Amino acid sequence: MSALKIVHFSDVLCVWAYIGQASHFKLLEKFDDMIDVEEHFCSVFPDTQTKIINAWRDREGFDGYADHVKTAASSFDNVIIHDDVWSKVQPKSSASPHLFIKAIELLEHEAPEGKFFDRLSNRAAKELRSAFFAEAQDISDWAVQRAISEKIGVAFDEVLKKIETGEAIAKLTADYELAQSLRVQGSPTYILSEGRQMLFGNISYNILEANVAELLSEKSNEIGSDC
Repeated sequence: MSALKIVHFSDVLCVWAYIGQASHFKLLEKFDDMIDVEEHFCSVFPDTQTKIINAWRDREGFDGYADHVKTAASSFDNVIIHDDVWSKVQPKSSASPHLFIKAIELLEHEAPEGKFFDRLSNRAAKELRSAFFAEAQDISDWAVQRAISEKIGVAFDEVLKKIETGEAIAKLTADYELAQSLRVQGSPTYILSEGRQMLFGNISYNILEANVAELLSEKSNEIGSDC
């Protein structure tokens, strides 16, 4: 039976994508080769200054949003939010770390593709989220990206080449356009059953598992049918 395709969209500055990372990884570990997850990025935080100042103008601005993020994470075990996140450390845009990940994705495509957790782009995304939310580092800054690049064993100069040639921005733009064409409404978003089913936002692991298990069961039944 062929693997069930899942299209996943997220924004690295979205707290719900950070919180949902544990469920995402658990899903991949449980179903392993039975699912094929295609990772993409959507643009929830293209300009954080404009977005947060406008949306939280009457709710203490960045300080109010920082409190909101901490409150959202407080109900989940093992989700670390640094006190300085959003109140003091305010990345200008998620586009910069997304571009960094896309450059790494291009580099990994030049080598044999491994399992999900072995892929450098997925490791980079995980490290970026941890660097921002748990350590309050400005992940839109190239200096932080350089350190993460070195941590996962990728030469940052090679990353920059993919950015300089325009290849990385082309891939990122394609992600953003795909998100719009599929009407992605938030981060994270899971698209299943060839676009017929969409789950987004604060999704529990049990809901993810139930939906994937049901679709895999349907695929199995289709293969066994005499029709």
